[in-house]
Amino acid sequence: MATYKTSDFRKGLKVQIDGEPYLMTEMNFVKPGKGNAMYKCKLRSLTRDTMLERTYKGGDELESADVEEIDVKYLYRQGDDYVFMDSTTFEQYEIPSTKVDDAWKYLKDDMLCSVILFNGQPIAMSPPNHVELKVIECEPGAKGDTATNVTKPAKVETGAEFIVPGFIKEGNVIKIDTRTGEYVERVSN
Repeated sequence: MATYKTSDFRKGLKVQIDGEPYLMTEMNFVKPGKGNAMYKCKLRSLTRDTMLERTYKGGDELESADVEEIDVKYLYRQGDDYVFMDSTTFEQYEIPSTKVDDAWKYLKDDMLCSVILFNGQPIAMSPPNHVELKVIECEPGAKGDTATNVTKPAKVETGAEFIVPGFIKEGNVIKIDTRTGEYVERVSN
């Protein structure tokens, strides 16, 4: 199995510690006045969603995680599971709602998403960075309310609610950044 030396450490690296896959979320290089350089790393478990902090000396190595990222289409929800399909092999993956977490807010039928597999089993999924969703319910903006930064909640076709500017109406299609959950722009009327 491939290994990463400390000089290869960077944010976003997928490594394996004690047989479990981790994502390096933070890496800080520390060079004390005397002695060896140190690499302070924060790692998030891809299977249990726990955080781990480790310090490595220059020259240490970590195994690369045996994870594979594939593109899938969202098909439907079945009980507490979300069903996705690999567009090339047509293999279906059921991912429990605990691993989908808040990403359900963005899922529409046939939407392309990304799934991380560890030993052939899905351990995490992520929607595209931006999604376009139709507003199905929101309060009308007050007449004459032209102040900037006026916001209100709006319910979209997935059943989720987002904070949007006051000029958004029912029927509008809005773009949402899935990484932050924030409104980006109005796509159409």
